Amino acid sequence: MDKQYIPKELSWLSFNERVLQEADNKEVPLLERLKFMGIYSNNLDEYFRVRVATLKRLSVLEAKSKNILGYSPKTTLKKVYETVLIQNLKFEKIYADLLHELGKNNICIINEKQLKSEQADFVQRYFQKEVRTRLMPFLIEKDSKLPNLTDAAIYLAIYLSESPTQRNRYALLEVPTNILPRFIVLPCKGDEKCIIFLDDIIRYGLKDIFFIFDFNEISAYTIKLTKDAELEMADDISESYIDKIARSLRQRKKSNPLRFIYDRSKQYNPALCRSRNR
Repeated sequence: MDKQYIPKELSWLSFNERVLQEADNKEVPLLERLKFMGIYSNNLDEYFRVRVATLKRLSVLEAKSKNILGYSPKTTLKKVYETVLIQNLKFEKIYADLLHELGKNNICIINEKQLKSEQADFVQRYFQKEVRTRLMPFLIEKDSKLPNLTDAAIYLAIYLSESPTQRNRYALLEVPTNILPRFIVLPCKGDEKCIIFLDDIIRYGLKDIFFIFDFNEISAYTIKLTKDAELEMADDISESYIDKIARSLRQRKKSNPLRFIYDRSKQYNPALCRSRNR
């Protein structure tokens, strides 16, 4: 009798959804729920780098790949993407709920458009002192070759709308999260805690970065790539095991992208922060 098995790639997604359920569990302490959100996200990044990368490689083999795995990699890939999209919707809802719960506990995550006067001065000083010198914007021209985006690095895709007589411009800028913290605590009154993303501090300073352009509108959206990180270990007796690993790690820098994550919008929900109405 033939037995039907669930592909391990789909079983793994079920495991990661269990992590997401812990983030949604109101009996779990709020800080731990936030940690579960981070665990879920990091797990998913690694899953795409290795498991999805392997499926995409095997899908090129077509019929042979089914004999290797026991199931169709193309069909499994389709189911993987469908499942991840459903889980992403759950992730967004849980994240919004957690922001609401943080607001109830006097912890507000705000953006560059919500800064009060004292906070704006702090952000301006922090940007000039800590951030500005660590930014290297890349202006995208029609004939320019796009830079090789680093796996897991966070970028801002920037849109510059200039005067009617000028053409629009586009740029890329890496958020230096490997040097600076992603979250910065802002000055607040009383027992309230105000936090801003490093991304939003950079958005606040975009006018200083692109001051040479006569733009009338500027916007930036956070993006991230996940690349193929599966190691290729060819059977070559003339090459040592360490050399094989080193060569495979070098190849990761030029590997193919597997997933593209981007901001859907930059809208702010006043219900997420109680202090907004004070």
